[in-house]
Amino acid sequence: MGSGGPRLAGCVALHVVTGPRRGCAAAAMAGSPEAAEEEAVAAAAQGREPPAGGGARSGKRTATAGAGALQPAKLSRAELYKPPTSEELSRLKETEDLFHSSLLRLQIEELLKEVTLKETKKKKIDAFLHEINSLLSAMPETPETEEIFQDKDNLNQRYHRKRALYLAHIAQHFSKEKLFGSVKFAYMNSNHLKPILLLRPQGKDEKMVTVRLHACPVPGLFKPSRFYPSKNNVRTAWFMEQSTPKEGATEPPTPHYNNSILCDTVLLSHLHFLSSAAADFPGMKDGLALLKVWLNQRQLSKGFGCFSGFLVSMLVAYLLMKRKIVKMMSGYQVLRSTLQFLATTDLSVTGINLAKDVDASLPVLDDFHQAFEVVFVDPSGLVNLCADMTASKYHQVQFEAKRSMEILDDRMVDGFQALLMTTKPMLRAFDHVFHLKHVSKLQGACKKMQLLNELMDRGGNYVAAALPFVASLLARGLAGRALLVTHSLPQIPEWPIDAEPPKHKDVGPLMFGLLFVPEFAASVLEKGPQADHPEALDFRTFWGEKSELRRFQDGSICEAVVWEADTVCQKRLIPEQIVRHLLKLHMDIPESSICYTGALLESVIRTGQEASGTGEEAMVSVVCSYDDLSRKLWNLKGLPLTVTAVQGVHPALRYTDVFPPIPMKPIYSFHTRIRTKHLLLPSEEKPCPAYVAPLKIICHMEGSGQWPQDKEAIKRIKAAFHLQLAELLQQQHQLVCRPAVTHTDVYKDGYVFRLQVAYHREPLILKEVVTPEGMLKYQDTEESRQLELETLHLPYLTSSLHGLQQQHPVFGSTCRLAKRWVSAQLLSDNISEECVDLLVAFLFLHPAPFTPPSSPQVGFLRFLDLLATFDWKNNPLIVNLNAGLTDADCTEIKNKFVAARSRLPVMFIATPKDQWSSMWTQERPSAQILQRLLVLSSESLRALEEQLMDPLNSQDVKMVFRPPLDFYDVLIHLNPNQIPRHLESVDRPLKSFSRGVVKNSAAVKILFPVVDYDPVQCYLQELRVSMALWGGTGDYLPKGELPSGIQDAFSDLALFFYDKHGGEVIAVLWKPLSFQPQPFKVSSMKGRMVTTLNNELVCVPNVEAILEDFEVLGEGLVKSVEARTEKWTI
Repeated sequence: MGSGGPRLAGCVALHVVTGPRRGCAAAAMAGSPEAAEEEAVAAAAQGREPPAGGGARSGKRTATAGAGALQPAKLSRAELYKPPTSEELSRLKETEDLFHSSLLRLQIEELLKEVTLKETKKKKIDAFLHEINSLLSAMPETPETEEIFQDKDNLNQRYHRKRALYLAHIAQHFSKEKLFGSVKFAYMNSNHLKPILLLRPQGKDEKMVTVRLHACPVPGLFKPSRFYPSKNNVRTAWFMEQSTPKEGATEPPTPHYNNSILCDTVLLSHLHFLSSAAADFPGMKDGLALLKVWLNQRQLSKGFGCFSGFLVSMLVAYLLMKRKIVKMMSGYQVLRSTLQFLATTDLSVTGINLAKDVDASLPVLDDFHQAFEVVFVDPSGLVNLCADMTASKYHQVQFEAKRSMEILDDRMVDGFQALLMTTKPMLRAFDHVFHLKHVSKLQGACKKMQLLNELMDRGGNYVAAALPFVASLLARGLAGRALLVTHSLPQIPEWPIDAEPPKHKDVGPLMFGLLFVPEFAASVLEKGPQADHPEALDFRTFWGEKSELRRFQDGSICEAVVWEADTVCQKRLIPEQIVRHLLKLHMDIPESSICYTGALLESVIRTGQEASGTGEEAMVSVVCSYDDLSRKLWNLKGLPLTVTAVQGVHPALRYTDVFPPIPMKPIYSFHTRIRTKHLLLPSEEKPCPAYVAPLKIICHMEGSGQWPQDKEAIKRIKAAFHLQLAELLQQQHQLVCRPAVTHTDVYKDGYVFRLQVAYHREPLILKEVVTPEGMLKYQDTEESRQLELETLHLPYLTSSLHGLQQQHPVFGSTCRLAKRWVSAQLLSDNISEECVDLLVAFLFLHPAPFTPPSSPQVGFLRFLDLLATFDWKNNPLIVNLNAGLTDADCTEIKNKFVAARSRLPVMFIATPKDQWSSMWTQERPSAQILQRLLVLSSESLRALEEQLMDPLNSQDVKMVFRPPLDFYDVLIHLNPNQIPRHLESVDRPLKSFSRGVVKNSAAVKILFPVVDYDPVQCYLQELRVSMALWGGTGDYLPKGELPSGIQDAFSDLALFFYDKHGGEVIAVLWKPLSFQPQPFKVSSMKGRMVTTLNNELVCVPNVEAILEDFEVLGEGLVKSVEARTEKWTI
């Protein structure tokens, strides 16, 4: 198909520099700050007057005077106690009714100050516009307009080409002027038929303003009736480059083409229309500023078919005309009313019309609906302001408006932050995104779909012609699964006036976003109509060979499509199968042109060698085994006290274990056996056995007067219970058990469950302290806190998060990705698992301005964003589990937090059962580690989003899971055969070691596997303890008196970092303070050596000896120790 004709409009025509006399153009201009490139007609809405007296070319703007700065007033006593005026009362009432708090009002006023033009800038911009205006007046004359514009210039792009020529003529003159820093071409809203000139001032002001120069015809040049939506103005023979038209062929209507010409004829009238709407209405200006920020944060206001600032200005004017907005309203009320209207009005079904008195000869709304997907008719009754917008894009605007209204009405959400301060890039807003890598493939799509008429209408722009069809095809195919299917807005870059204009394909890859209905997104069945119904044929045509007849349980025989997917993670990708199938079938778009990023990150939580699942199934089988064990414990016969509650506390029992346990049975030949005790030990000759995690369960026994009231006696009773539980489980259920004083390990279905008996009064008894006066008082002790944590708080957290997983199926996988990332950054010892689980829970419980994630990948991106952007210093993170906190509770938490900030942990997380202590972040992370986490998360987010947004480069998304090691002083390299979780590493080892276990759970008679044995963790423990022993003080501490908590045990010499999921390296960071020379003391010589400094004997750490000790301590496990820096040379 020859598209030579249409392409010329955007290319060759621009470079010819003769043109019609300037009288035919109204240079409608608008300057706006930071090159925000607003429409000319929006100038009125920015508080600038329209050109006076209808002078078409007057570039003059009179700036409205800025409000004077407020001065503090000196008030007499009488004035001070004067009753409030009616205005003050109404302001207070409005704050109470509309804004949830006076804070929101202040925030909005502050934001408006930020986005309003400063007076000095206004003056500069005005001066710049005046100069442009005088340059236009002084331009050399060209032949008379009438000669240039001829009778049939409405046809076959003649008008567009003459308009382009005229702009090229101006561009050539302006390019020689010293006034401009740059003169460039761009397409108006990326519509290639409508070039405009971009003018920027010289020097340091170049970034301050961009003036867009439009050319428009003198009024009355064309008869409007020629451009009704049903009329044709592009002849098929001309477009196809055929010499004669076909006999008797009817010409198709060209509504988009017609609309693009009409737009130019009404530019000036729009300017006057908006200016009269904005007169005496300061709230309109403020409301529009807020609406533009709102659109901008959602990436809706730029590109082809966007919801531009001009469009939203016209919408506000429409609401004013319909009295849905009145001139008394404040900016915030304008924002609310407009969002409310958008949320409840579907312009793709019922369009709106700005024309006041409807002329019978004008086209009616139905005519517009037949020609366009979205309809909003301007005051002339001729122009559809939404002509280029797809229905799918409008539905996105509508969806965002609905969501925003919910947020504004929810007192638990900071509406200002969510609506106006949070950006919503598609990658973080949609559950799955995919890129159409080569938009040139849409040419073939147009051919396949026979879109010749649309191509003619769009001047050969195959992207614009095909996009609405692609969007509606996908929306139909994903109907039950997706709430929203939308696309990015094609944007054509600006270009220098002496360069070739961009081609259609220069919009780059097109991006599509899918937002799922979590219940149905992963359904394997697409049920169609019954075989004998007339709709069955349509269903078969739509789905192609995928459609087949099936008999259902109710006896009906229906058309149906069944998608193949075995595991949960494959089911999550059924939408990908649908997208690829439909685009290939109906659009001829090859699979290689589609880059689908729905689950690229999930490879890092895949288990074992089978590339099938991501562990969800394994987690379910653990939970089933646990449920069965709970029932057995409830019903045990022969216990002196009954079991009142069984509560799991291991992460696998709340679906958040990074690598869920796999059923294991030991191979005896890999172990040393102690026959007398029926025990297995790891064998020294063989690689260490695979890691078997004990799954901890708290077993609450009923209260009774028989329980002793002494803490030591309680421990003995509990030990007796552990022995008895083991005995009874063995007798009644043939389970292999191994009792210990503090717990009993039960081997069941190939898993090891660790039962710990709890007595509800024990924490209270541990708090008892007798004062010197003999009084009994209760106070928290380290021991009582620890016990409460294990037996009360952790079970509650686990059951709450288990419930969250039932509501949001991807919660668990998101937690697992987040924890895998934290561990990969070598920081898992510095932040608790529970803390990460709560951070992720926050994303699901408080997703504003988003919807809760429906794919692990989008959840993970938002997790990184939360870590990097949350203001930890000034705010508590409130995670409202089970909706246990009211609005008042949240306010109280915030107030108490501010009052006590300096005494609280650096990362403060409040939950309904833990409002004041932030127990999961008490010990860790430290301020330095939190800072490190923030840096790493913002870098990871940036790198990852860059990769996901660049489909043309096939990237390795695991990059953000590989930590930068150049930051550390010493690296201790480990021997892989002694790393039990070696297979969990981010980059799977090519060859692995047999670990002496088989995946089999049937055995009953079995020797107990080695539980919780990880040589690397034992080594780390030793390193930290030995460092504590020869830290700064050098005073040797007996083992029982070691400071509690790993962080303290570290001492002041070094910090150790390790990825517990199969990391091959331990990274060491020297603490700077420990390298300051200490005065020589015989008592503090451990790990130090004597040297002289300024003729005095001082001690400094003996680094060589310490490094040697690293090797000695880790013999058999440590491969090598690599000193990376010279930092420690004194």
